[in-house]
Amino acid sequence: MSTAKLFEPLGIGALQLANRIVIAPMCQYSAVDGGMTDWHLIHLGQLSHSGAALLTIEATAVLPEGRISYGDVGLWDDATEAAMDAVLKGVRRWSAMPIAIQLAHAGRKASTDLPWHGGKQIAPDHAHGWQTVAPSALPFNEADLAPLAMTREQMDEVRDAFTAAARRSARLGLDAVQIHAAHGYLLHEFLSPLSNRRDDDYGGSLENRMRFPLEVFDAVRAAFPAERPVSVRLSGTDWVPGGWDIEQTVAFSKALEARGCSAIHVSSGGLHPAQAIPVGPGYQVPLARAVKQAVGIPVVAVGMITDFDHAEAIVATGDADLVAIARGILYDPHWPWHAAAHLGASVAVPPQYLRSQPRQFPKLLVRGK
Repeated sequence: MSTAKLFEPLGIGALQLANRIVIAPMCQYSAVDGGMTDWHLIHLGQLSHSGAALLTIEATAVLPEGRISYGDVGLWDDATEAAMDAVLKGVRRWSAMPIAIQLAHAGRKASTDLPWHGGKQIAPDHAHGWQTVAPSALPFNEADLAPLAMTREQMDEVRDAFTAAARRSARLGLDAVQIHAAHGYLLHEFLSPLSNRRDDDYGGSLENRMRFPLEVFDAVRAAFPAERPVSVRLSGTDWVPGGWDIEQTVAFSKALEARGCSAIHVSSGGLHPAQAIPVGPGYQVPLARAVKQAVGIPVVAVGMITDFDHAEAIVATGDADLVAIARGILYDPHWPWHAAAHLGASVAVPPQYLRSQPRQFPKLLVRGK
């Protein structure tokens, strides 16, 4: 058997993962009124045979106005739950890969067009648009319509919507929930002083800015079965002076761990158009390393991790416990197969694919469901 760290099993709470490769949530902008379609069955079904250890459903809005675009997946009523259930049944019929879901609210970055149509904000009076909300009435782009500053009642509605979506996720049999608090969406907007200018108990100090995201976490953790993990995706920094940074991320991660968070997924950016991101292979790994050094729960690194040896080094040196692959696995849906071949390891595949095994890698594929 291989000694590659990337292919060692890992437990996150009671969830046992076969290796250290997870598929990050990736929006497909192909839902209809929040409901998954056959596209999601094809997309998720393909990834469920990739050899990764965990498949994460894309950012799933807890309210209609929490969608990034009108094509986003949602989980806010019986109809959206039924649509997701149909897709999950199709995937699970042929794959035993654990499936997680990312629950989200887009805040001031909601009501946009599809990326391949430009992705610009759509006005509330347009058929595909609506009024956005945020911690403060500050638009993401100067040309955007300003969001409405959320009232306490609206915050309660969002928190309760996260709770209801977590309960629906449990009914659907999903193995884990990830709360989206990154990339400039609503919970990140509360965390960053660049987007949160509130003068009540939810703005100002770090303690106050963390308060609402922690309330949402507590509500989701209480609503989702205790034996199933709840993780959080964070932006480790805004990449803007005076914004959210790694020191605040570490403090928030410690607070999450104390409340029963099962894992932290460390990304970055997305909150402000002035961000200066030093993009390159593994550019976010130092952020994951800083969190890993501060908490005792598993940490996920993500961001331009495409080289097999690089991925192995990240987990072997302890910079992170897992690596997440996103766009790279869209381009190469069998990335984990190829990583296993390179590192002398094995992955589980359906028996229908066993005869695809190259002769030079006799131990690459193992029979799986």
